Amino acid sequence: MEEYLAKRQNLIQEDRARRVDQNAVYRSSPDELRADELIRRIRKDEGESIWGKQQLHGSEQLFPGMEFLTSREKIVGTKVYDILSHMPKGGLLHLHLGMVVQVDKVLRMGLKYPAMHVRTSALLTADNLTTVLPIFRALPQDKWTTHASLTDPLYVPDSWVPIQRARKNFSEALGGPEGFDRWVTDWMVINPSEAYGTHNSPDKIWSKFYATSMVSQGLIFFLPLWEEYVREVFLSSLEDGISYTEPRCMFGEKFMIGADGKKNVPHHEWLRVYDRVIASVKTTLRNPSVFLGSKLIYSVVRNLSLEDMEWHLDNCLALKREFPHLIAGFDLVGHEDSLKPLIYYAEPFLRFLEKQKELGVHVPFIFHAGETLGDGSAADMNLYDAILLGTKRIGHGFSLIKHPRLMELCKEQKICVEVCPISNEILRYCGSMPMHPLPALMNQGVHVALCSDDPAVFGNMGLSFDFFQIFVASDIHGLGTLRELVWDSIRYSGLDEDEKGHAFAMLEGQWNTFVKFILDKYSKDTARGQP
Repeated sequence: MEEYLAKRQNLIQEDRARRVDQNAVYRSSPDELRADELIRRIRKDEGESIWGKQQLHGSEQLFPGMEFLTSREKIVGTKVYDILSHMPKGGLLHLHLGMVVQVDKVLRMGLKYPAMHVRTSALLTADNLTTVLPIFRALPQDKWTTHASLTDPLYVPDSWVPIQRARKNFSEALGGPEGFDRWVTDWMVINPSEAYGTHNSPDKIWSKFYATSMVSQGLIFFLPLWEEYVREVFLSSLEDGISYTEPRCMFGEKFMIGADGKKNVPHHEWLRVYDRVIASVKTTLRNPSVFLGSKLIYSVVRNLSLEDMEWHLDNCLALKREFPHLIAGFDLVGHEDSLKPLIYYAEPFLRFLEKQKELGVHVPFIFHAGETLGDGSAADMNLYDAILLGTKRIGHGFSLIKHPRLMELCKEQKICVEVCPISNEILRYCGSMPMHPLPALMNQGVHVALCSDDPAVFGNMGLSFDFFQIFVASDIHGLGTLRELVWDSIRYSGLDEDEKGHAFAMLEGQWNTFVKFILDKYSKDTARGQP
């Protein structure tokens, strides 16, 4: 038996030696080892006391890493979540700029501006609140209206109503002003009944996802509000221990609506404002060094004509030359299963790479690829083209584990995968965290940056919830795993080497403080045997 157990232990060690977090485990300090033991014990205790039981009313079985939208309230009451909410997160490398700030805050921002108007395609009634969505837009003053309500029988469909009046005069039968708030914010999020009931497939849930984007973009695409919004992106990220962000910013529209209500603000002005907000936020922080700033990934929807794609690629290069410190890469976004694959744009992409050599600039591709359940489908095949085109990172890469050679290339070429666990679950690529391919990637030695994708839509602000879900769904993940994910978020970011050096030095101090927090707060409880 001893010989068998020795062989068993050797096989386990040999298997786990490929994991990307092994180095972090080997170099752990004595305090980190103690904190690791504590957090593992707490996870085990809460796995039994909180997640290992059945609901009192109904047959639903709770389990670690279960559907996020139905377990979120339980998560926030756990000790594991308390620990992870205090963890320094490093960088957030995959998030869509227009879907980051809490939706109630975005609505409050919009309500401050008299220029902001709203319209609907039909008179709102109790029967159509869930099918008629609000369309927002800031208008020039000579186009402002005096229409009073979206719920008055005299309302003419598609007529603009000032947002403040629309809220004030919202029918009492539909909830009055608070009913207006609920109606708008419900359109900006995905709720449990949609994710797990009426829209329980990727194609169906993407239809609601697009609707959330339409509603929020109408509010955000107004320069005064956009500036306020970007500030909140940075501040809310910092609150969750995120020091650096690299959002995808949509440049599909060539002009944003300016303070005068006219669509006349060009892309370079967007970047000037973005740069100004970064500088302003640094001046407001007690310790500005914790904010490493932000860079943008120039993004367009993957449905453009070849001619339009050429224009955007050239525009991206022009912006990179004007704002070399702000443009981190180029990407295509949108539902991979229904929109154009990367191969469709291969020729303009190859010309883009050649132009970079001529101009002496570098704008890496950072492609969404493999966000699909397909095997050999066009969306799955995007992984081949992303790697051949030299992508720096892969967004989602959900189907990557089906391709052993591609995983090897990711390791050889140091391509990091931006994994968005909660997004993948809510968009129905997996049913829960134990079904997610993240452990398979890490076990194969593929480096991962943990990301939140569209946190406002999913109600998982920051990164603490994503870290929670992947941590409780694995008995192998420990403090070393968390550390490696945090360090990889900087290692594979668009920061230059000097910036990364500063970031790692800062993280070391933050991490030591975090380890001390775990030991100080929870070592006594676990010593007393409290779960």
